[in-house]
Amino acid sequence: MITRFLYRILCGFFLGISIVAPGFSGSIIAITMGVYEDLLRIMSNPFKQFKKNVIYLVPLAIGAAISAVLFVLIFKYLFDLYPKQTYLLFIGLIAGNLPIIFAEVKKCGFQKHYLIGGVGAFATALAFGIFTVSIGSTTGSGTQQVVWHILVLSGIAGGITAVIPGMSVTMVLIVFGVYSNLLITAEQLLHLNFANVFPFAVFTVCALAGMVLSSKVIGIILKKYPGFSNSTILGFMTGALIGILIQSLQIDDPSFNWLLGCIMLAAGLAISMLFVIIGKKVNKPEPE
Repeated sequence: MITRFLYRILCGFFLGISIVAPGFSGSIIAITMGVYEDLLRIMSNPFKQFKKNVIYLVPLAIGAAISAVLFVLIFKYLFDLYPKQTYLLFIGLIAGNLPIIFAEVKKCGFQKHYLIGGVGAFATALAFGIFTVSIGSTTGSGTQQVVWHILVLSGIAGGITAVIPGMSVTMVLIVFGVYSNLLITAEQLLHLNFANVFPFAVFTVCALAGMVLSSKVIGIILKKYPGFSNSTILGFMTGALIGILIQSLQIDDPSFNWLLGCIMLAAGLAISMLFVIIGKKVNKPEPE
């Protein structure tokens, strides 16, 4: 019992990383650690066997809280000192996951209609990335209202993304342009500064709603249409990658160092690919 509790804390710790670090898919981590099916079941009907669900989720929540706090502080520090280099780190973390999604598409056998999902998702992600850049460069009375719409939409999209294997919640938040603001707010909350707690709460509620409402449907779609689903995921991730690159180019950073930037990019790729290799080894089928 204690061993299982501690193991779930460890699972929660790695899931917490996926909340803060782009390129880390919470669903992939959950699958790797053997808790994905249970989490999907709980999210699809959280009030069924409510007490049992709470007991299951508590250690996961403890682990996730520990890692989220730790990595919020780390990434806030990196953003303050090395903003462009940190974006390159994130690009590396996301890019390292593309081969595994591409392999899943190939496994299903390519079909022409997969292009509809892939191209559509690519265009959507890229459009949001470009839109975010244009929003960031505009001022006016309507801007605050647009930001609230984006906050709600990004929360719902982030919640849906959390359920989809291969997708990174943080990647979606960067594309929507809310990641850095949420990172700052999270750090303020750690210092007991509750001035901006309401937008953070709105985002959290929308994310939870997205997870609960989409989990059952996504589970069915992934099982029935794996090729189309993975093509759509691949398209979205590729479009998001380009969108994030465009955003990084807009950052005014006079102290930017290309050598450090290349090192951060390489580090992101290496870390991401390491997790992919570990996941393959952990999930390797046992010989009969």
